[in-house]
Amino acid sequence: MCPITTNAAGYGDDDAERKHEAVSVIVFPGGFNWPIWAAQKNGYFERNGITVTLTPTPNSVFQLTSLIDGKFDIAMTAIDNVVAYNENQGEAPTIAKPELIAFMGGDNGFLRLVTVPEVKTYADLKGRQLSVDALTTGYAFVLRKLLEENGLASTDYELVKAGGVVERFESLCRNEHSGTLLISPFEVLAEAQGFNRLANAVDQLGHYQGVVGATRRVWAKQHERELVAYIRGYLSGLDWLFEPANKHEAILLLRSKLPNMSEHLASKSYDILLDPQKGFSRKAELNLEGVRKVLSLRSEYGNPRKYLNDPSKYLELRYFEMARAAS
Repeated sequence: MCPITTNAAGYGDDDAERKHEAVSVIVFPGGFNWPIWAAQKNGYFERNGITVTLTPTPNSVFQLTSLIDGKFDIAMTAIDNVVAYNENQGEAPTIAKPELIAFMGGDNGFLRLVTVPEVKTYADLKGRQLSVDALTTGYAFVLRKLLEENGLASTDYELVKAGGVVERFESLCRNEHSGTLLISPFEVLAEAQGFNRLANAVDQLGHYQGVVGATRRVWAKQHERELVAYIRGYLSGLDWLFEPANKHEAILLLRSKLPNMSEHLASKSYDILLDPQKGFSRKAELNLEGVRKVLSLRSEYGNPRKYLNDPSKYLELRYFEMARAAS
């Protein structure tokens, strides 16, 4: 069965007595939250004095506007979203002025171009619709670049907004659109249903910074202890996942959060997301070359047009260094 559900109980497993400082995190649903789930399961956040609640977002607009307007403390989001809203190129207006920072890395985006079964080549996409989260996000720019470098002009296809990765995945399953960029492990589920993977984005584009930990600059200054605690808990979750002895338990954890995933597909997801070279950033470090690639694509496709070439404008890594020093 193609549609996938997430376990709502996996978001917001609070201590009943609220003994710790609460930190609210808004995320896209999916296996890329595995390090956070691992940290929650093993009490790593509580060990550092905080309780983390997760809220799934339906799309990047809701996530970023809610973060900027102070409804959440932290977002695990594409660094392109940080850049876009700081540069007034975001998809939607915000009440507060966007002053976002990326404080740690996460992954390379795990972006896979997946198409309906009858589309087997880029040429087959001519005259068809492809779905994106939002037309002005970096992942849409990645898709445009992939299509361009494989012989398709912008007039050869149509991009339509369909929401976050879960919404795009389910839209693809219903054949409402002919292709989209999925994020691992959703391509594993799609391929099991006969859909085709045309490309892994990083294989064609090279270094690319995908998900990062992001927050408001003022919140970070006012909640330094909580932010450092979050980073430490996340790093401990990563360490637990990468420990081979925990593989079976990690797969059980993933399946508890993604109930429709079989053991076989969960094992394949483990191999993808925990690949030592291409999986999660092993120590949650930011890839500066990958950030520069994000800025290059935004310089090419963003509106209003701006030449962006300084990663440091969007980064504040001292909290990350404090967390690593304290570990």
